[in-house]
Amino acid sequence: MDTRLEKIKEAVVGGKHNEIEGLVKSAIEDKVDLERIINDALISAMDVVGQKYSNNEIYVPEMLVAAITMKKGLDIINPLLLEGAKESKGKIIMCTVKGDIHDIGKNLVIMMLQGAGFDVIDLGVDLTTDKVIEQVISVKPDIVGLSALLTTTMPAMKTLIEALVAKGLRDSVKVMVGGAPVNADWAQKIGADGYAPDAGKAVELARRLVA
Repeated sequence: MDTRLEKIKEAVVGGKHNEIEGLVKSAIEDKVDLERIINDALISAMDVVGQKYSNNEIYVPEMLVAAITMKKGLDIINPLLLEGAKESKGKIIMCTVKGDIHDIGKNLVIMMLQGAGFDVIDLGVDLTTDKVIEQVISVKPDIVGLSALLTTTMPAMKTLIEALVAKGLRDSVKVMVGGAPVNADWAQKIGADGYAPDAGKAVELARRLVA
């Protein structure tokens, strides 16, 4: 791996939030591809952090510091990605489903979608089915993106799709789902239009859904 990307990755894993901005800015000045910084350094680092947490090598405080460090890096890149997005590729509303307050993965997906030219509206976390339906009627998006990080909140995705059907809205909007416990089988089972395992694949999926 490029040493600049490796340093960014190490800074995130180590929670070096005072160093991350300088490292990311330096990589950008050296013309390192923005998506490589995101995927090969920032996201890759959080994969390492997640594994360390799962292995009980680190605990919640260390994980949060790493997430804060990563976000500082993303905040620098995001405006640069938006500069390249001249024409809207489609309108997407994104949220984390009812009962789930996790948003790191959702926020990564939003940033990548915006960078790819989509108009994205972030509804936030812990969204009730009624609230999402209300926004679908109001905003008229091309796609609804649903995120869940807990197995206990996954059924809320199914509930929402059923509500879209009941309200006669299902044919007017595509639904894509994602999150750590979610997979393609679950997406098919609940009647979603697609599943994305990560932010990069979410962009590819969104492009296919609006094609």
